[in-house]
Amino acid sequence: MTEITSVLFVCLGNICRSPMAEAVFQSVIDKRNYSSNFRVDSAGTADYHVCKQDFYEFDYILCMDESNLQDLRSIQPANSKAVVKLFGKYDSEKDEIIRDPYYGGVDGFDYNFAQVTRCSHGFLKSLSIV
Repeated sequence: MTEITSVLFVCLGNICRSPMAEAVFQSVIDKRNYSSNFRVDSAGTADYHVCKQDFYEFDYILCMDESNLQDLRSIQPANSKAVVKLFGKYDSEKDEIIRDPYYGGVDGFDYNFAQVTRCSHGFLKSLSIV
């Protein structure tokens, strides 16, 4: 892999899920010495907004739930390059929705951490990197 792959993680408010996914994915690629091959960021559909330009600047826009997916697809330009998918599609345990852990206490965050870690490894595998 020689070119840079850009990935934007998206949730509703960019408070819990997408920043966690960004940090976990960054950690996974750092540990595998792939950092120079990626540009990683996070955004929300209701806070730091995803804008139309993001669909041209990022190769992948990975969101956390169906509502995020609908929001993204409703603003995605037809000729954009970004692949827009649920990040949970890469979960080896097939839990496709990454739920908001905010009201789940520590257990909710622990579950999300494990889930986004699985998804990060699955996403890398899908790119034929591992």
